[in-house]
Parts: sequence; structure tokens; C-alpha cells
Amino acid sequence: MQYRLAVARVHRLLAAMKANPKGDWSPEDVRTVARACGLRLRQRGTSHAVVTNAVGDHVTVPMHKPIKLVYIRQLVRLIEAAS
Repeated sequence: MQYRLAVARVHRLLAAMKANPKGDWSPEDVRTVARACGLRLRQRGTSHAVVTNAVGDHVTVPMHKPIKLVYIRQLVRLIEAAS
């Protein structure tokens, strides 16, 4: 039951990112969506995270709130490319 709620939350979050990339997105939202979609997220003591898909494509996202529109769009494209 808990798994279904988590998956539904991630799908809602991703759909909201697609519909409104300019929204007030937090670094935790980026982490949640990236990990749930099977992307690798690397952030080693810096203010930026590198999100990589299975193909090897990557996006560097500054992890400051709010996350800017351009980085949310890049993240959504990366997730769609991995699917």
C-alpha cells in the first residue's frame, strides 16, 4: 500500500513539473522524481547535482530553492529520454 502511494505521488509530481515547470520546485522534489524514475543523482558536497540516465545523458542542476524553469525542463526531457 505504501509503495502505491509513493508511486502515485511521484507520477503527480512529474505531471505537475511537465505542466508547470516554472512552479516553486525544491531540491527535494528533484531528488524524489529523479530517484523514482531510475536516474542516478550525484551531489558530493557541492551546490549542484548531476542527474544521469541509463544512456549516459546528464543534466547539472543547481540545488537552490526555487529550481529554475530551464532546469526542470531539462530534467523532464532527461526522464522522457530514459523511458
